[in-house]
Amino acid sequence: MGGCFSKPKPVEVKIEVVIPEKERSKEEMSPNGKASPLIYKVNGTARHYHLEEHPIASNPYHNPKDVVEASVCHVKDLENGQMREVDLGCGKALLIKESGEFHAVGHKCPHYGAPLVKGEVHLTGGEAAAGQHQPCSALFPAGVLSKGRVRCPWHGACFNIGTGDIEDFPGLDSLPRFQVKIEKEKVYIRASKQALQTQRRTKMMAKCISLSNYNLSSTNVLIIGAGAAGLVCAETLRQEGFSDRIVMCTMDRHLPYDRPKLSKSMDSHPEQIALRPKEFFCTYDIEVLTEMQVAAVDVKSKIAVFKDGFKMEYNKLLIATGNTPKTLSCKGKEMENVFNIRTPEDANRVVKLATSKNVVIVGASFLGMEVAAYLAERAHSVSLVELEHVPFKKFFGERVGRAVMKMFENNRVKFYMQTEVSELREQEGKLKEVVLKSGKVLRADVCVVGVGAVPATGFLKQSGINIDSKGFIVVNKMMQTNIPGVFAAGDAVTFPLALRNNKKVNVPHWQMAHMHGRIAALNMLAHGTEISTVPYLWTAMFGKSIRYAGHGEGFDDVVIQGDLDELKFVAFYTKRVSRSWRVGTRTAFHAESRRSDEVVAVASMNYDPIVSKVAEVLAAGRTIRKRDVETGDMSWLTGKGT
Repeated sequence: MGGCFSKPKPVEVKIEVVIPEKERSKEEMSPNGKASPLIYKVNGTARHYHLEEHPIASNPYHNPKDVVEASVCHVKDLENGQMREVDLGCGKALLIKESGEFHAVGHKCPHYGAPLVKGEVHLTGGEAAAGQHQPCSALFPAGVLSKGRVRCPWHGACFNIGTGDIEDFPGLDSLPRFQVKIEKEKVYIRASKQALQTQRRTKMMAKCISLSNYNLSSTNVLIIGAGAAGLVCAETLRQEGFSDRIVMCTMDRHLPYDRPKLSKSMDSHPEQIALRPKEFFCTYDIEVLTEMQVAAVDVKSKIAVFKDGFKMEYNKLLIATGNTPKTLSCKGKEMENVFNIRTPEDANRVVKLATSKNVVIVGASFLGMEVAAYLAERAHSVSLVELEHVPFKKFFGERVGRAVMKMFENNRVKFYMQTEVSELREQEGKLKEVVLKSGKVLRADVCVVGVGAVPATGFLKQSGINIDSKGFIVVNKMMQTNIPGVFAAGDAVTFPLALRNNKKVNVPHWQMAHMHGRIAALNMLAHGTEISTVPYLWTAMFGKSIRYAGHGEGFDDVVIQGDLDELKFVAFYTKRVSRSWRVGTRTAFHAESRRSDEVVAVASMNYDPIVSKVAEVLAAGRTIRKRDVETGDMSWLTGKGT
């Protein structure tokens, strides 16, 4: 083919297919009534599944020298609903007991290595009498375990305890699963030493048959965008046995990478933050066309037109183009040393130029605040300019925003609030000063702009794909657009959020992009799967993390438990919600409604795993009332409340 990342030569395709027994009984039709990609034919022939199994996933005990078996506890040592890290001598496993059965999986989240058993916090409301509340370690003696899955306390990824499979994100890999047996009242675990060391498992995936024979200008699935949504879509298709051609295209010069690290770990090189190595894409026949920009999409002819004039036909299309950073509109915005951080090269260059120099950051956004935190110890000075009077006010609320602002000020970051930039001044072609509308002049060798972003959907204006007034692509619960066979995912879409009564929302979170990609892939294969995940995000500043779950847009009030001054708190965001139901018999009924204040989101700092636990409560569809969190009684977290 000439490499995984170059355009293949135009040749004929010959593909043969045999559908597995478990798939033959399924109704393989797409939502629009046409044949789904599962039975899509190329050159008049059918396809077959060709699963390429990961060594750990396929047979973890194929090498006797790689196997360890050990007694880890007595059967009565664990109660139902409890987890425990157990040591097998050459590595640890997570032992779980639920509904009388034992399960064993990897003990660390494959995303960033969080210990899944973690639950060591104390929930004591700042306004309550001492000793009135249960410690969180009592509420969560075994981390966050709920209904057959365990949730990571750091970033919210979820794993099936029976299979180890990842069920919610972020992250790409699943947990290794180990054999458990009971003999003479003792629990034994049999595991692969390799799996105990890696603590991750890549799911089995299909490969494309006769990939080298594909025509240059046609593909079954075209994915525009190579972020989390695009990559998860491609991987999910392969995991589900899809063995036709998949092409991803991106304006970036790099393979998919961990974009949140651009502002959290700014000196990381592209290969350090790559989501998958180059060999992965070659192994599973996922083609990536880098530095390729789509200029238009003809949905009637099913053709994507690239900026350089190249055209590619597709059968199914995913649009996952993300967003484009806003720029300043003032004089001097184009000069050297003014950055929108969009690529690893941008982040690396900012760090190099900012070391021992004066930095001005415009915008107290997540990106702006994370960059300020990262540069605070490296730069001579860091100044942050923001139009609001408190950072994060609309997202975290004023009280949390002030606490975060104080933390930054204690780390030498200077704030200039309720003002904007009026001019950027130069000296010998390079940035020298930032002039504010308040009249203040700031010395600046580097300026980083973080004033928000707009969806990267301008190329779709004439396509017929439904775009809202803000430029977002409108999709349904299956990530389908108004055009059959065209799906969209990630930061550029609005979709119905089940948590907020199916209100159409835009949720530009890393975790949500992963889930969008998976849902889109499943529905390309006509699974009819609807999205129902709870949004989850995190931000890292000065070695501390704020975790957040839910969707608090337009919240009415914030209930704080803990101590904001000590940065040990949990914040519950509440909103007045209308609930309606029918009263009467099946033939004679009337509608009644009631408005109540309910928790729609939660944020915390130094209170793990409270956010992950609340996310599980919300995911289960349970209502958390404002009065529940005001009292400090957390019994509802363990299923004893509403």
